[in-house]
Amino acid sequence: MSAARPAAGRLLSGACLAVRPKAAAATATAATTLPTGATTSPHAAVASACYSPSSSSPCLGRVLARPFHSSPHLSARRRPRFANVRASDMGLMDDKQIDDFTKDKFPKYTPEELAHLRTLYSPEQMAALEAGEAAINPRDLTVQGRLRTDPYRMPYIDDFAETQPVIDKRARNKAPPDPHARFMDLDQFARDLIDWADKLPKGEVTGNLKRLQDFVPEAYRARPETQWPAEVRDEARAKFQRYMEGEVAKQQKALNAKGSDALSDLGGGPTDADILQYILERSVMTDANRQTDSSMAPALPNKVPGVAGLYKTVIDPEDQGKDDLGIYQDVKRRTGMTVREILNLRDKQLLVRFVSNQTRLGKVRSCSVIHIVGNGDGWLGYGEAKGTETQLAFRKARINALLNLRPIRRYENRTIYGSITSKISATIVKMEARPPGFGLRVPYRIFEMCRAAGIHDLSASMPRARNPMNSIKAAYWALCNQPDPEEIAMARGKKLVDARKVYYGGAVY
Repeated sequence: MSAARPAAGRLLSGACLAVRPKAAAATATAATTLPTGATTSPHAAVASACYSPSSSSPCLGRVLARPFHSSPHLSARRRPRFANVRASDMGLMDDKQIDDFTKDKFPKYTPEELAHLRTLYSPEQMAALEAGEAAINPRDLTVQGRLRTDPYRMPYIDDFAETQPVIDKRARNKAPPDPHARFMDLDQFARDLIDWADKLPKGEVTGNLKRLQDFVPEAYRARPETQWPAEVRDEARAKFQRYMEGEVAKQQKALNAKGSDALSDLGGGPTDADILQYILERSVMTDANRQTDSSMAPALPNKVPGVAGLYKTVIDPEDQGKDDLGIYQDVKRRTGMTVREILNLRDKQLLVRFVSNQTRLGKVRSCSVIHIVGNGDGWLGYGEAKGTETQLAFRKARINALLNLRPIRRYENRTIYGSITSKISATIVKMEARPPGFGLRVPYRIFEMCRAAGIHDLSASMPRARNPMNSIKAAYWALCNQPDPEEIAMARGKKLVDARKVYYGGAVY
């Protein structure tokens, strides 16, 4: 044991030997000379004397209680110097002061405020707000809240009676839309119109109302609204809005002055303002005109101001009604084909997959499609597209295949030239030319591609991986990149007939 450590130094010090110096000295002298003649160190003698069971030295308890290391002891539990005293006992705060502070900082809703909140929230939301107010004691907020009053405080307390547009959603104080509601047919619309007219009081007809064109200068009345300057259009709309509000107020005032009994004898019908309100605000669905928070727009007129004429599909008379939606107009312009030729092409969906993209909003599912198009006479197109809607993905893939139409080399219009090998990732496709009548002995996806391209005799194999997407891409690349016999003959310095070794129409096999 090293004497440099505090515990060892304490053993060798005179603190332990000072209690019984004679016994310790005798023990140390006897221990240095053993009967066998062996000697030991005085340090071991001292340690044996201290740890001896017969030893009654008071240092034994201290040595056993303390470990042989220099780590300090854990301090005892700290006790406060003074006893805790409540603020109320010291006269700093009493119950009256707490109540006053609570009423000042956390007041209850007044009847006027509750009436205003009922106009903004539904009955279920109001019940939740009242339950939350009843569950929290304002006195606890005063005693335990520790509210900060400095100018650097953070807005920890939120007032749920106020709506923050950035954080809160828009309050929905109307019932949800009817899930079984559908657009009305002609008979249902006629029945709804009759019911609406029967509920209206009969009043005087106000005559023809002014139109929006009546509030613009004479120079712009003959032009459509889309050609008006922005400042003229905005001013005309503002005047038209004030005019309509005045007409409605005028009719309501006349109705209140004369009374329904007096107006019933006039024999009139709904006013122009009532008809306009019916067109703009009446629902066109079978939901009994229930007002909801749905994002679906109400019944709109046929021509919406500012939008009419902007989104008009151009229809080519030469299409003969085969493309009224204008789906293939861009394909016609880029490929030079007519709509009839496009629709007569052979097409096939070779692969349909449903994939998901994990985002912070959840999994966004989409459909991935591989489509081929061919005319059966040496042309083949490959298209790939992805979309959240299945039908939209199919349409995009077919359009991409039409735009990617490529010519395919064919020997005698039935097979390929020689042997081809293509590799994409771990998928290898090997194709071999075959004699007439051999047929298509290939995987079924390559079979559909050969039929679309007009190839009738072919053999193909995939010795390694058979991934569907890679196999389609490898087969398409192989068909589009066949060796050119003319280039092979020129590279060998021969004529094409000498390179093929076919003379007088002889067989090549």
